[in-house]
Amino acid sequence: MKKFRWQLMTNNILEEDKEVLLKFIKSTNKFTSGIKVKEFEKKWSKWLGVKYSTFVNSGSSANLITLHLLKELKKNKTEVILPAFTWNSDIVSVLNAGFKPIFVDIKLKNLALDEEQVKNKINRKTAAIFLTHAMGFPGISSNFLRFIKKRKIFLIEDVCESHGAKLNNKKLGTLGDISNFSFYYAHHMTTIEGGMVCTNSKQIDTIVKMKRGHGLLRESQNETLKNKTKKNLKDLNSDFIFLTQGFNLRNNELSAVIGLQQLKRLNKVIKARNINHKLFINHLRKDIFFTDFDLKGSSNYAFQLILKNRNKKLFHKVLSVLKKNSVEYRVGSVGGGNQLRQPYLKSYISRKRYETLKNTEHMHFYGLYIGNYPHLDHKKIISLCKALDKINF
Repeated sequence: MKKFRWQLMTNNILEEDKEVLLKFIKSTNKFTSGIKVKEFEKKWSKWLGVKYSTFVNSGSSANLITLHLLKELKKNKTEVILPAFTWNSDIVSVLNAGFKPIFVDIKLKNLALDEEQVKNKINRKTAAIFLTHAMGFPGISSNFLRFIKKRKIFLIEDVCESHGAKLNNKKLGTLGDISNFSFYYAHHMTTIEGGMVCTNSKQIDTIVKMKRGHGLLRESQNETLKNKTKKNLKDLNSDFIFLTQGFNLRNNELSAVIGLQQLKRLNKVIKARNINHKLFINHLRKDIFFTDFDLKGSSNYAFQLILKNRNKKLFHKVLSVLKKNSVEYRVGSVGGGNQLRQPYLKSYISRKRYETLKNTEHMHFYGLYIGNYPHLDHKKIISLCKALDKINF
């Protein structure tokens, strides 16, 4: 395996995290979901600005729970609108829950769904809009949010890559009915693997917590529901009442301890990433690269290198510069670009359909990202930009 001088992520678990974790391990024999998980959920909710949070074992699991919950809440609805430029687990969760995915293109300024296209896709079958706040950019406008609320359309936010990003000083993940986060190693903060499902609805939170834990009533953390259900189902052992279809998607005490430690410095991490991002953009050639991003409220996840115009030879030159400078990169950016080109969607999508998503296609062939993290040397950023700016085309 090649060792890069500029990786996608490095040193996201600090020595102080390890020390706190080791101290906890020595002090307890309780490692499955317990007190620390609940403490992490509570402190995350306070940081984000929501009433309820549920810690799960990945962002993909958060998606899975959310879409199966949607299936129960919207029994007469069959479609979910979402961008083709997203991580595959968003789409897989839609399919797994039995919904038909309705795909729309994105806007390059924030790499999020084209709101006008969404408006044209909404109909009586629409169960929800599944919005991806990609790469740290706020993926929705105030006007569109008002439109959704007026139409009473269920909004799911995928905030896996955008911790701390805001719309009008309100954090992403607090705008819709439910939101999903990931704490994968390369993200703004990490629990190594992990995710969170967040909401302000007690009803939603109750179902989410049961679905996380096999669908068991005792996992609901809702005493009123527990007491009422036990009275109505006296023929069942109260410890084993499976009230909803569920999974085992719980996380553990060790991951929660890391999460609590990382949460303490999350605001500083976001600030450092945004400083790096602005430095990167300011030193890129505007005639080669697309730099007209909407940075207001953003919380950068990674540096985007997107050609302004389609040019295969130029794009290969960009890749050559990155390889020469030993920079790790991902072509296509989020999920490798256009998900509609992937084999798992072959039976759902025709070739002509995915070619109509112009900006998603542009990202697929002429976009990529490289790593951004708090301790990234500013001189290193400027040096790479200079190398990229020397490209002839």
